[in-house]
Amino acid sequence: MTVVNAGESATKRRKLSEQSDYSDHQPLLPGLPDHIAQLCLSRVHPSALFSVSRSWLRLIYTPSFPPFLSLYALLLPTQTTSDHQTHPIEFSSFDPISSRWDPLPPPPPLRPILRHHPSFLSRNLPIQAVSVSGNLVLLAATADHLLPALPRPLVFDPISQNWGFGPSLRTPRRWCAAGASGGAVFVASGIGSHYTTDAARSVERWDLRNNRRGKNGWELGGNWEKLGAMREGKFSRDAIDGVGWRGKLCMVNVKGDSAKQGVVYDVDNDHWEKMPEGMVAGWRGPAAAMDEKTLYAVDEAKGVLRRYDGGSDRWEEVVAEEMLRGAERMAAAGGRVCVVCGGGGGIVVVDVVASLPRLWVVETPAGFEAVSIHILPRMSRPDLLETGSK
Repeated sequence: MTVVNAGESATKRRKLSEQSDYSDHQPLLPGLPDHIAQLCLSRVHPSALFSVSRSWLRLIYTPSFPPFLSLYALLLPTQTTSDHQTHPIEFSSFDPISSRWDPLPPPPPLRPILRHHPSFLSRNLPIQAVSVSGNLVLLAATADHLLPALPRPLVFDPISQNWGFGPSLRTPRRWCAAGASGGAVFVASGIGSHYTTDAARSVERWDLRNNRRGKNGWELGGNWEKLGAMREGKFSRDAIDGVGWRGKLCMVNVKGDSAKQGVVYDVDNDHWEKMPEGMVAGWRGPAAAMDEKTLYAVDEAKGVLRRYDGGSDRWEEVVAEEMLRGAERMAAAGGRVCVVCGGGGGIVVVDVVASLPRLWVVETPAGFEAVSIHILPRMSRPDLLETGSK
C-alpha cells in the first residue's frame, strides 16, 4: 500500500499553470489544424497536458475535449449555532488535475434544508443524492416541520453546467432508499409528510434517458413510474443507498456496523428478492459499485475496504487503513473509490486498479463537511476560455 502526498504535486501544478503563456492563441500542434491536433491530444491523459502550455490547458477544459472525472460534493458548514437549524447546501467540485475546489453554478431556489432538530439530537438529518448518466441528482431531504424538502428532483449536468428540475414525485419523501441503475433513478420506502404503510412500501422510477438538450438548455422529460411494492416497510428508518450492481439495486435497511436485513431489486423484471447471505453479512458500512460491475464496501469498524465476489458470495479484502475507520459515505468510478472519513472531514481516495493499492486524502474546503460525494465528468472552465479569447 502506498499513501500519496497530493499537496506537493498540486502546488507544483498550480505554479506551472500560473507561469503558463498568456499570449494570444497559438496552434495546438505546429503544422496541424487545431481540429486535427485535438484528435491527437485527446489520446493523452489531461495531467500530461495541464502544465505544458496555456493553449493545452484551455483545451482540456473545453466542452469538446473528452472530460476527465472529478469529485463532486454536497457540503454543509461544520459549525452550527443551534439544534434546530436550516442550511443552504453548498455544491462544489474538486478538479484532480488542478487540485482545486470550484463551486458549481448557483442552483434554482430550494426550500431550506433542515440538518438538525431537537427531536433528533444525536443524529444529522440526511440529504440524499445519486449520480446517474453523468448527472448529479438531488432526491430527498428534510425541510422545516419535518416535511419532505424536494417535491421533485434537482438535477445538475456538469458538461453544460445547467440545473433543472425533474418531474414531480408521486410521493415526495425523506429517509428513503435512493439509487440508480442504467439511466434511471429509483426511490423506495421512506416517509412523506407523515408515516404511512403505502409510502413505506412504495417504489418509483424516473428514466433520465427521456431528457434532451434544447435551444434554451436542458429539457427534463418523462414521469415517475410506480413499480412493484416492497414486501415490507423496514427501509423507512434511515437514509439508504440503493447500489446499482449488474442490473440490480442492492440495499440494506440500516447504516453502520449493526446487523442488517438486505434486499435486491431486479430492475428488468420488477422483482424483489432476498439479498445473498454472504453479501449482507459483509455489508458493514457504506458501499458503492464501479460502473455497476464491481461492488465495494468499507467495514467502518475495522477500516477495511472490501470487494464482493458474486460467484462465491464472499467479500475479499482490498486494503486495510486506519483512515477508513468510521467511513460515512462512498463513491466509485474510473478506477477510484472515494470515502468520506468519519466526521465528514477529509475524503480518502483509493486507486483500486493499481497492483499495490494507493491512497491519498483530499481535504474538504475549510469550514465544511461533505454530506454526499459523487464522481462525475469535470466541468468546463469559462475563466480559461475567456482568457484565451482576449
